[in-house]
Amino acid sequence: MLADEIYTRQKDKRKKRRAILQGLVLALLLGICIDALFVFSRYRPYRPDQVTGVDRGFVALSYFGVDRTGTHDLIGTRLLDEHLSALEKNGFVTITGKDVEEYYRSGRMLPEHALLLNFEDGRRDTAVFAEKLLEKHNYHGIVSTYGDNLKGDDSKFLRPAELKKLTEHGYWELGTNGYRLYYINVFDRWDHYLGNMNPVVYAHLTPVLGRKYNHYLMDYLRDDRDFPLESYQAMKNRISGDYALLQQVYTDDLGQVPPIYTLMHANMGQFGNQADVSAVNEQWIRKLFVMNFNREGYSVNNRKSSIYDLTRMEPRAYWPVNHLLMRIRDDGFWNLRFEHGDREQYRQWDEKKGVAQFKDESVILTTNSLKNGLLKLKDQPDLKDIQVETELLGNQFGTQKIYLRAGENLEKYVAVALVNNHLVASQKGPQGQEEKLGDVDLRLFDGNPYPSEEEDRKEVAEQEEKVFARYAPNTETARARLEKLQEVQGQDARTVEEGAPEFHPVLSYHARGKRKLDIRLAGDKLTVLVDGRKALEGLTVAVGDGGSLFLESRWPGYGYSQTNLADDVYDGVFAGFTVRDWDVSRDKAGKERYSLRYTGWKKFRYEVEKQGNRLLDWALSTVKYRMR
Repeated sequence: MLADEIYTRQKDKRKKRRAILQGLVLALLLGICIDALFVFSRYRPYRPDQVTGVDRGFVALSYFGVDRTGTHDLIGTRLLDEHLSALEKNGFVTITGKDVEEYYRSGRMLPEHALLLNFEDGRRDTAVFAEKLLEKHNYHGIVSTYGDNLKGDDSKFLRPAELKKLTEHGYWELGTNGYRLYYINVFDRWDHYLGNMNPVVYAHLTPVLGRKYNHYLMDYLRDDRDFPLESYQAMKNRISGDYALLQQVYTDDLGQVPPIYTLMHANMGQFGNQADVSAVNEQWIRKLFVMNFNREGYSVNNRKSSIYDLTRMEPRAYWPVNHLLMRIRDDGFWNLRFEHGDREQYRQWDEKKGVAQFKDESVILTTNSLKNGLLKLKDQPDLKDIQVETELLGNQFGTQKIYLRAGENLEKYVAVALVNNHLVASQKGPQGQEEKLGDVDLRLFDGNPYPSEEEDRKEVAEQEEKVFARYAPNTETARARLEKLQEVQGQDARTVEEGAPEFHPVLSYHARGKRKLDIRLAGDKLTVLVDGRKALEGLTVAVGDGGSLFLESRWPGYGYSQTNLADDVYDGVFAGFTVRDWDVSRDKAGKERYSLRYTGWKKFRYEVEKQGNRLLDWALSTVKYRMR
């Protein structure tokens, strides 16, 4: 009995200690979450001494939104922090809408590195996660909303009371994207007319759409032959009605119409895609707003700009920090300092072209605009029989290239590259001409053959009917769409083998890439494994002497973007890049010559930080909405 009592008391003590420990961990996580989600200071405007008398206008950046870890469209907090930190290091200070107004109306001078930040769509997660970064960098931002989201039932959008509260600490002011986000005159990629649709339907149809579409205020409503479906007066009433609704909802819910307007998208030097439409928009824009961001792509506004025809740049959610800086530099801020990351790793490479950043066991090689980026590994001049392992994470549309046995000026080499989702091996010898050794279409390598045009047309039509049925306004319409779906599914579509033309989808330059390469160059033979499988084997190479190792990223051209957002910078990403000698006689890897992989204490710190961030991501994702 005594032994049982002792055991029970010890067990109770262990339970108590475990409960105390769990309570401390939860309290610590709660404290971290509170610190990560709430601001405790006020925004401090730029100082008078930061106005130097140099007039360079101002940079305007507009982010789609912010998420803790990042998504396809929403930038993650750690990457946004990198963006804002680099801008702060380069002397950028934020300005307000009032500063912009006085810059144009009364000739007020701005700081030499003036920055206007905008966050579109009025998302709750944007406010939650961006606000702490604004506080950290003492930056000011605009939160732009759609009027019809202020009272909707979608919980991801901020409500009027939340918007008012956001402005209390001075880190935010209010702007608007308009009354509604709505798409008109939409065609699919086979030029089949789909009509008009809300953003939910549009998002589900995006994979099958082409570039032919418009926003609600940008054009006449049109039919499948591009003829207007409405008269001039009907168009004017429709657009005017939208602005009237905007005026009413913002006045009722917020007390006034936000003075800053971001029009979706004109980009034509006018306020719509047709002259009559533009005139109606312009009348309302000048009546309701102090300023209008009418264009996208170029980041700098100056005194030559009209306050109603301003431009902004919309950084994509995946842009590394140097991509952003390169774009701003090319818009006129030539003296920017780039971010190189791990200085120890950076010093082991010779940066020939572009800009390299070393972070997270990777090197991000950002091209110069319209050109390339090039790195040479130092102190390794005679690499001959080697194995290179790396994971290439740059976008599929573009070039990420590894040069082996290379001459100092690339007058000779053996090269392996990913080019527009193809694996390409090549060499350049004494004759000076590059010779292609092998070309593997990685779509086919993955076991995904190209469909015929007829098969793709049928697949697109099926997808459209499924989406229209799912989001039909009533059961009768849904039933009709399902009947149409059955009809489409019953149609015959010839395959390529049956003689139909092969369909090759256009590769978007936003398509993300992720490929593991294992390159083995031994004697006169080259073998390349992709994702653990042999893609090229035993290719004969003529470049036999040892040489240097180079990495290259190359801009592929403007390419295709379904959202029509052009870009002239490309980022090659080489993760875990490791070079080893290759033992030809034993046909296996030997001594390691170079690696981006961390070791020792640096590796320990990196893994602890990574796990800590994962824990924090989980905690914040659990409480982020409840704590607002």
